[in-house]
Amino acid sequence: MDLEQQQWWNDFQNDTNAVLLDVRTEEEIEESMIPNALHLDFYQGQDFINALESLDKSKKYYVYCRSGNRSGQTCMIMKQLGFESTFNLIGGMNEWQGPVI
Repeated sequence: MDLEQQQWWNDFQNDTNAVLLDVRTEEEIEESMIPNALHLDFYQGQDFINALESLDKSKKYYVYCRSGNRSGQTCMIMKQLGFESTFNLIGGMNEWQGPVI
């Protein structure tokens, strides 16, 4: 599900079963990232898929990237892998107004 920034962040903060998932490259996260995010590089091919498959499918995943494209694709992949609750950040880090480290 695609969510606007404010709703995505509010939902994440109020969700006790939430995981924040950053699917950007290593170089991108060196610039900034949202605190406490799990990092899996979208461009790692089968290793990326394998890492997704190892995640707890009972959790709710709030996924982001630079623009919202890779995170949107990740949400679709996760649905195909059996994840029920994935939330894509529309606009990604390009438009992010929340906390970063």
